Amino acid sequence: MFLQSGPEMVIASCRAGVVGSFPSMNARTTEDLERWLIQITESLDPEQDAPWAINLMMHRSNQRRDADIALAMKYRAPIVISALGSPKEAVESIHSYGGLIYADVINTLFARKAIDAGVDGLVLVAAGAGGHTGQLSGFAFVEEVRRFWDGDIVLGGGISSGRAIRAAEVLGATYAYLGTRFIATEESMAVAEYKQMVVDATGEDIICSDALTGVKANWLRASLEQAGYDPANMPDKGDIDITRSASDAKRWRDVWAAGQGVGAIDEVLPISTLVQRLEAEYNEACRGS
Repeated sequence: MFLQSGPEMVIASCRAGVVGSFPSMNARTTEDLERWLIQITESLDPEQDAPWAINLMMHRSNQRRDADIALAMKYRAPIVISALGSPKEAVESIHSYGGLIYADVINTLFARKAIDAGVDGLVLVAAGAGGHTGQLSGFAFVEEVRRFWDGDIVLGGGISSGRAIRAAEVLGATYAYLGTRFIATEESMAVAEYKQMVVDATGEDIICSDALTGVKANWLRASLEQAGYDPANMPDKGDIDITRSASDAKRWRDVWAAGQGVGAIDEVLPISTLVQRLEAEYNEACRGS
């Protein structure tokens, strides 16, 4: 949810009863990040609202990594989700105040490394996820990881409905990870054109490429074309540089990420309404199983 989720989305999600999260890099500076964390913590009631989470980019090119970890500690983030790098450098810090740390992983090799680092849960980023994505089917991924891990599993990748959430649970996941579905919400920071492109898109409009960020990611075809790319002939793999990725407009501001679940999205909704709909779909799926 790079450049799409911020305090408003987090607060609305938590008040609706689901974990709201955002990448720390969405805040352009550490000072901005601290202002966001103050807003989030002062707006939410831990006794009534769902916990919030912050995503930390652990790649060595992220010059803000240590400062962002320090702020996560200062504001006692209930959940920290590490991505694009080993969670090892953050585990002790987050556990020091009782926080939970989950690790984004795209295969079983990284899953085992995250477990060895001491994480509390695994976020399995399966094929079809928006933005940086894995290549494994969620069906296969959960089955294999459950052979060696009995802790929390969060499954992401193409999940856009309550039925899909129920399916993730049946597979053996503890939680479902929804990103693309929340782009088309009133509280999303995405511009109106981005939200409408998500609503209009189908699975065929999703292009996977590592040309922009050096990591395989799913992008909206129309946004690639608008930015001057040929989706059928994307450039060679780019270099991984988190700092440059955050400042280069063509990577994220002009080229828009989305997952294969776009085909199930047909309108922009307030988060409260969306969560109610997801819950109703989930309950209906449970009754039918």
